[in-house]
Amino acid sequence: MVRVELLAYTPMPEHIVASAAKLCYSPSTIQELREGLTDEKAAAFVDMLSEIGHESPIEHAVFTFGIEGVSRSLLAQITRHRIASFSVQSQRYVREKSFEYIIPPEIQSNPQALELFEQAMAQDQEYYDKLTEILKAKHMEDFIKSGMPEKEAARAAEKKAIEDARYVLPNACATKLIVTFNARSLHNFFALRCCNRAQWEIRELAEKMLELCLEAAPGLFKNCGPACLNGKCPEGKMTCGKINEVRERYKQMKGK
Repeated sequence: MVRVELLAYTPMPEHIVASAAKLCYSPSTIQELREGLTDEKAAAFVDMLSEIGHESPIEHAVFTFGIEGVSRSLLAQITRHRIASFSVQSQRYVREKSFEYIIPPEIQSNPQALELFEQAMAQDQEYYDKLTEILKAKHMEDFIKSGMPEKEAARAAEKKAIEDARYVLPNACATKLIVTFNARSLHNFFALRCCNRAQWEIRELAEKMLELCLEAAPGLFKNCGPACLNGKCPEGKMTCGKINEVRERYKQMKGK
């Protein structure tokens, strides 16, 4: 199950965003702008930015998340959001001993499918371990022949072995990452990934991230969620057809 923690974010994010935006239109010094900025004024200015579509100032607020219990399939999706910074647990340097894996709900709820899926995971682990040992033995022999001490050769051989053995690991293999987004990029991420048509795992992640953002900076994220919250569904003929249901669910999430 996906686990998300908001590790850090820009202090007083609404104030920083409002200060940056006011600076664009004021001859005042930065200090003067900040001195007269109350919580209420900052919130009002952020609302105005949203109404007029002036989005660049919200890039000054950044949010860093710790994410665990997600699949390599999800990793391939989230890293498409390139206006973000990612640090991911490496399968090249970290050996997958009894690797954890993510089970899709449709498979979890089907006993026949679940049995087959778990057999496949066990088989992948077996092949990974066998490949690692076969490759490690060959690499270690070569390193020792080159004059490398045995202990050092063993470490180097395993590292080189798992670099190739990892190719047998499945998309379901669990991973963890730390990711940093600016608020503008998060707005885009939520619009796309909170949508009912988004893949189930990244949608679950996006919704949990949004809940954390709403706690940290409600003014910046109160209008966030799938694009259909603020207009017609952009999916056209591919729409889920549940716009009223979606809007009601997000209304409850935001306590409106």
